[in-house]
Order: sequence, then C-alpha cells, then structure tokens
Amino acid sequence: MNKSTHDMLESADFKRLVSTKWTTSVLLTIVLFVVYYGYILLVAYSKPSLAAPLNEGGSTTVGIVMGVTVIVGAWILTAIYVVWANRSYDNEVARLKDKFTRASATDDGRAVR
Repeated sequence: MNKSTHDMLESADFKRLVSTKWTTSVLLTIVLFVVYYGYILLVAYSKPSLAAPLNEGGSTTVGIVMGVTVIVGAWILTAIYVVWANRSYDNEVARLKDKFTRASATDDGRAVR
C-alpha cells in the first residue's frame, strides 16, 4: 500500500465518510426491515384485520393496500439513499479522492495542474 492510500485510510475525513455511509445504510435497512417484517407479522397474526375491506361492499382489502405501501415504501427508502448519495456522499468521495490524488502527485515529484 502506498503512502497516499495509507494516509487516506487513516484520515479523519475518510473515517467520518465511512461512518456516515454505514450509519445511513443501517438506518434505512432497519426502517425497511421494520416495515416489511411488521407487515409479515400482521399477515401471520392478524389476518381478519387485513382481510377487512376498505369500504363496505368493496373488494380491496386493508392487506392489499398495506402490501402496496410496503413496496412503495421500499422504493421511497431507495430514493432517499440515492438522493443522499448523489448530494452528499459522492461529493465527499470526489473531494477526498482529489485531495489525496493531489497529495500523492506532489509527493511523487510530479507537477499538479
């Protein structure tokens, strides 16, 4: 491992970036699991409430609406992650990459433009 890579891996900025990514990923994963397994538990233990129609005489049940909500919720969580990554994470990765690429180039004696 060259000096620049080692410096990057040991930098506080890189460690903060990794921590932020893991925190965001784990938080969104927990939310998804709670929503998904909450729905599965309702299917397992509360079938009558999920089988109830939304309105009297209607054929659409509460369970169908909740199932669609789980799927749409997963899309929303994915969109939240993508927006966060595009606005924050990718910019920070580019900044760190530029910072350590420039540091490496000056350490090697190459000219940096």
